[in-house]
Amino acid sequence: MNGNLGLPQIQEYLCKVHGIDPADVGRFLYAYQDAQAVAHVFRVAASLDSMVVGEPQITGQVKDAYARARKCGAIGPVLSQLFDRALAAAKRVRTETAVGESAVSVSFAAVELARKIFGSLEDKVVMLVGAGETAELAARHLVSNGVKTVFVANRTYERAVRLAQEFGGSAVHFDRLAQELRRVDIVITSTGAPHYLIDPITVQECIRVRRHRPLFFIDIAVPRDVDPAVHQIGDVYLYDIDDLQSVVEANLKEREKEAEVAEKIISEEVFKFWGWLEARDAVPVIVSLRQWAEEIRSRELEKALQQLGPLSERDRRTVEILTTSIVNKLLHTPIVNLKDSGEKVGERGHYLKVVRHLFGLGRKEESS
Repeated sequence: MNGNLGLPQIQEYLCKVHGIDPADVGRFLYAYQDAQAVAHVFRVAASLDSMVVGEPQITGQVKDAYARARKCGAIGPVLSQLFDRALAAAKRVRTETAVGESAVSVSFAAVELARKIFGSLEDKVVMLVGAGETAELAARHLVSNGVKTVFVANRTYERAVRLAQEFGGSAVHFDRLAQELRRVDIVITSTGAPHYLIDPITVQECIRVRRHRPLFFIDIAVPRDVDPAVHQIGDVYLYDIDDLQSVVEANLKEREKEAEVAEKIISEEVFKFWGWLEARDAVPVIVSLRQWAEEIRSRELEKALQQLGPLSERDRRTVEILTTSIVNKLLHTPIVNLKDSGEKVGERGHYLKVVRHLFGLGRKEESS
């Protein structure tokens, strides 16, 4: 196969649509061919080719693109099989490895730590202090993982009201922060305050009123909103942005280990697909081979019958069965081996090429 087939046209189209000089874009394009192209599609679908390995959104994007292409009638039988198998390979990677399980963002790491502390999050209450983007995203992840009640405290009360409405929660006045701590389980802080907003004395009193129910602080602010001394109080858990980043880095290393296992799965699935593709290519060769043998059998049988002279219908039928049987027996083993060949990717293609050459089948296939 020619991996560059159509590449110049695609490049020309993209440059024309986006108004880009082809000379500027050429060095950023690359092309894979044959089994390498298949492996690339499978790795992308399994999110092994992403900046963050294992991101689940990637598989969804591939699935959406595939669905759109089908709807537009741009998918033939080979591409259909390719993407069906790519998505199946991605599912194997998700179910047979932990490549997508560990949190690799600060917001997801906060959720992971909360689960370790509380187990189930379904009956927990979270308070968002400030309106930082990372803290807001962490709160959204907590809600999607079962947290049902959200309070929002912000120096600008109107901003707290708007944000609380997005979570289906309630706004609280910033000057009541100390009192409101008593009824929440998880506190996410991300203000721009130049000093600590939450001190050990406030938290100590809060824990006493809460009868020592655990309280989890996620301090994403820089500088910090929560005094580090709070961590020394019993039943209080405090993690800052550096702690969360350490969790992310450790999890990234774990994902890299799992990615090695995932690559083996991809190799297996690529081999299976390539076997299917080559077996599909073998069909016209096998048909041509049978046609070639049948033409010879028919011609030689006709010559023999003319030389033998008049035969009874029974004798004529016997001779015909004999010649057919000989042809079938001669072709049986080569055809079986042709179907089963290919322990290495691309090996069956070499078999097909040899068979075409030995029996002169190229012209017959082109005309069929």
